[in-house]
Amino acid sequence: MPIARCSPSRWDPRLQIHLCVLLWGFTAILGKLISLGALPLVFWRMAIVAGCLALWPPVRRGVAGVPARQIAAAFGVGLLVTVHWLCFYGAIKLANASVAATCMGLAPVFLSIIEPLLFGRPFAPRELWLALAAIPGIALVVGGIPAAMQSGFWLGALAALLASVFAALNKRLSTEIPALALTAVEMGAGVVLLGALVPVWPLLGAHFELPGPADAGWLLVLALACTLFPFALSLVALRRLSVFSAQLAVNLEPVYAVVLAALLLGESRELGLAFYLGVAIILGSVFGGTLRQGTAKGRHG
Repeated sequence: MPIARCSPSRWDPRLQIHLCVLLWGFTAILGKLISLGALPLVFWRMAIVAGCLALWPPVRRGVAGVPARQIAAAFGVGLLVTVHWLCFYGAIKLANASVAATCMGLAPVFLSIIEPLLFGRPFAPRELWLALAAIPGIALVVGGIPAAMQSGFWLGALAALLASVFAALNKRLSTEIPALALTAVEMGAGVVLLGALVPVWPLLGAHFELPGPADAGWLLVLALACTLFPFALSLVALRRLSVFSAQLAVNLEPVYAVVLAALLLGESRELGLAFYLGVAIILGSVFGGTLRQGTAKGRHG
């Protein structure tokens, strides 16, 4: 078979984006499997990704061509990404992968409120209904997890809030900075921040450590197979995929993660029926909002 026929650009873009989302769903599972605390885990993940991108000449040229003002803006967003990941993996350590992944399902809900505030546009009634519809699901999720996991849920909710903020900011930056160059700067910002804070890690309940063989292997999978590869593949897919189809697929990430956590980690034994009912309500509100948006665009398109 000619090599050209195996090129990812010839795959069905819907298959490509679903593969990306499935791989992103594994990030919560890997966060549970890696024994490192949240701080060293995030540091090494960002260091591996930033290092790989720094070794790629086109990325270095892309970063060199970005104006200093935009580099500073991307660096700031990178700091937000870093705190988001610290909260996300902290939620996994305090609760479990299912709870943290479910919290990320709240990101579109937060985005419906955050984006109008950041960019000064009017609130859309559809987006406000999306936020209101998710509230019963949040209440059920909180009631369906053990008391010892409650702090993990709220930390995960903060991670989702931060994700909505940097998603809105990245949406604008991505039109000004090449995608891989933007990623390199943001990952580098996290490495600089966490590296500078190494002396005070003990005050935050962590300490700098080299990952052991098992953790090193999982970190490489996390950084390369679940971060760099799906990111590059998603760029290829989005060239031939509508925004609506892409968003519908991305909304499946918590579903994949919760199912994977139940199958691979046996987390269904730790969580009650109310938790899964709440997950269904949250995701139903998100999918409902996305479908209504797609229908509206189809009518006016």
